[in-house]
Amino acid sequence: MAETEYDPLALDNQLCFSLYAASRALTGLYRELLGDLGLTYPQYLVMLALWEHGTLSVKGLSRVLHLDSGTLSPLLRRLETAGAITRTRSAADERVVEIGLTGHGAAMRERALGIPGQLVCAAEIPAGDARELISVLDGITRSVERAAARRACGAQG
Repeated sequence: MAETEYDPLALDNQLCFSLYAASRALTGLYRELLGDLGLTYPQYLVMLALWEHGTLSVKGLSRVLHLDSGTLSPLLRRLETAGAITRTRSAADERVVEIGLTGHGAAMRERALGIPGQLVCAAEIPAGDARELISVLDGITRSVERAAARRACGAQG
């Protein structure tokens, strides 16, 4: 194949690979930044959701984070053991488990305030570009989830 010809299967032409490589790089940086908080990156995502939304059911947290409850359960157990969150049965429906912040978990927010800025600085992304990138990636996520739902519906029919 000529060098100037586009190869759709070249690794450098794969959106998924670029996203994967960027995700790995960012997750590694988060590992460094989150060390002082004693949080892993997935635990940090849980804390971000709770700092933003307050108490959430496991189902609500699952929806916000795009994670299944099987993935969330061990994260929540570790966060509860660390004293950052509480897990309680809903008074209205005992099948529902509500996740809330402890005083310690709420106080961690102050210590985490500088992390997003440090990440954007390390990535050398201007703030406006970061917001635009988030918007594009959110659009990709929604489109792919819709396509997956259509495929699932088609497979059932």
